[in-house]
Order: sequence, then structure tokens, then C-alpha cells
Amino acid sequence: MEIGVMFWDGRDNLADLKKLGVQSGQLGVGPDSKLDADTWKKAIADEGFKVHTVVCAYAGEDYADIPTVERTVGFIPRATREEREARTIAASDFAARLGVKGIACHVGFVPEDHGNPDYIAVRAMVRRICAHAAKHGQTFALETGQEPAATLLAFLDDAGCENLKINFDPANMILYGSGDPIEALEKLASHVISVHAKDGDWPTAHGALGRERPLGQGSVGIPRFIDTLKKAGYKGSINVEREIEDQTQRLADIGMAVELLKGLGV
Repeated sequence: MEIGVMFWDGRDNLADLKKLGVQSGQLGVGPDSKLDADTWKKAIADEGFKVHTVVCAYAGEDYADIPTVERTVGFIPRATREEREARTIAASDFAARLGVKGIACHVGFVPEDHGNPDYIAVRAMVRRICAHAAKHGQTFALETGQEPAATLLAFLDDAGCENLKINFDPANMILYGSGDPIEALEKLASHVISVHAKDGDWPTAHGALGRERPLGQGSVGIPRFIDTLKKAGYKGSINVEREIEDQTQRLADIGMAVELLKGLGV
């Protein structure tokens, strides 16, 4: 396994990230990203940095609480589907220009009812994105969190796309109250192509999200999580993710997380 980092266009500098002990990661592109492949291609080459995945975030997404996530995140909101599909296709093309073989995003709360019109529309949308990504030899990974493992697994099986995979985030399972992350990983392991190293605590009120915490200080149980990855035969990257506003503290927490992972034999 390789320790990487989840970093963002417009926020992070590769030289600063390398000082923390990483040389690879996942590049996040938010709604304001110009998807400037020439600039990023040069930056990656200059720093000898490897990008495993381009991760999409979309205009209008809001993670204030669970009802807000349901209304605004991913492919579930009807009003933004067309725009977000186009943006994901553009991100796939951007990743291809960088030589990156994976794209990812949060799909949103997938309905359990396979006859639900939103389920049917999102399944068709995911199939179209997978088909486009396949032209570039890319995988398309859905990030865990909003739904239980069984619901996500059923969606993957129903979509039936060979290049549809999972970006596994253990903390998100806790933050959304959607299931024990270790049990979820055991169920989903054969579909997992990338992993986030993130921690958090369970929600304390109905409709609230849990609280993200520095790696090793939350409820995931990082040593057990790493052991489970090893037992599953996972050989990919483990990308430290820390999403707080204070950039100085964020980088410090990422550096601490890298050292923790090294101490666990990653």
C-alpha cells in the first residue's frame, strides 16, 4: 500500500504536500476549477508527484446536515443532474489529459427502491459516465458514506459496469451513521479501488452529521481498519483526507496522519 493525500485544485501546493511525506494522491476539482490540464501536468512533472484519481465536487453541494446533503449532493437532485453529468465527463477528459486512470465523486443518497424514478435516472447516468470513462481506460469510483454497504453493493451490481468501483471512506460511514466501517469494508472489499484515511465520531442528534476528527482520534479504529485492508489484500493508495477550514491545522493534521499510517506498517 502507498500513503497518499486528498488534495484540491486552488487550495494545495504539491511542494507543501511533499514536505509531509507523500508523493501521490487524489486531486479534487471543485466547481471553480478551470480543469487546466497544462498547468497541472507541469506541476506534477516538476514535483515528481503521481495523481491516482480526479475527484469531482459540484456547484451547490452543501454538507451542513443530512437533510441538506440529501437535497444538494451528488446525482440525486434532479435540477442539477444534467450539469453535473457534463462536469463529470469534463473531469474524465481532464484526467485523461493528465494520464490519470480514475475519476470519483459522491453519488448522493441512493434510494433502496430500484423502482424509484430517481434510482432509475441515476443508474442510467452512472452507466453513461462509466461508458465515457471506459474510453479513456478509466475507472469511475463512488465514494462511500451516504448509504449502507448493502445498498451500495446492490447498486453496483445492478448498474453492471465493469469499471464502476468504490472509493472507500471509513469516516463517512460513521459521519452519516450508515454502518460500521469495518463491516462495510469486508462486504465491499472486492470493489474497492481507492481508500481515504479519515476519522470521525458518530452523529449525536437525528439528522445531524457526525464530527470529523484527526486520524486516530475518532471512532473508526484506524489500526483495525488498516489490518482489514491488509487481510483483504488491498494494494492501492491510502489517501489522507482532512477537511477543515484552517489550512495550517489541516496540513499539520495530514502530516500527523502520515506518520500514524507509517507506524501501522503502511
